[in-house]
Amino acid sequence: MAERVYIETTVVSCLTARPSRDVVIAGHQQVTHEWWDTRRASYELCVSQLVLDEAGAGDAQAAQERLLVLQPMLVLETTAEALELAKELLQAGALPAKAADDALHIAVAATKAVPYLLTWNCRHLANAVMRPVIETVCKAKGFKAPIICTPEELLESKP
Repeated sequence: MAERVYIETTVVSCLTARPSRDVVIAGHQQVTHEWWDTRRASYELCVSQLVLDEAGAGDAQAAQERLLVLQPMLVLETTAEALELAKELLQAGALPAKAADDALHIAVAATKAVPYLLTWNCRHLANAVMRPVIETVCKAKGFKAPIICTPEELLESKP
């Protein structure tokens, strides 16, 4: 069975958005397309209801495109223990209060033992400063934190 990857909303947004004129965002889009085309088949792709809700917001046509990409993915249940872990992540300062949804992404992936959380959110998720606190809180609650990474980091195949 393939390892699971939790696809956070920023990844599907990069995948479906019009090409950006911003060089950094354009680079993220290019890498996302490369990962999608060459590596996604190596994993079982998962999302939560939160990802579906976020992807379904905003411009109706763009939302429809995002949701179409997400449609075949496994939807993981947001359990009471995931909600509790998200709360613990916020209380411990692993993420700021305004990043409650990001804490829930981590919590769903951790409570469902998903090895990877793929994101372009480097402010609150793929952030080396926050990673140790996220891992400590997850471990204290009996869960292994997912490896939070960008598509670029998950582009290389295993040796």
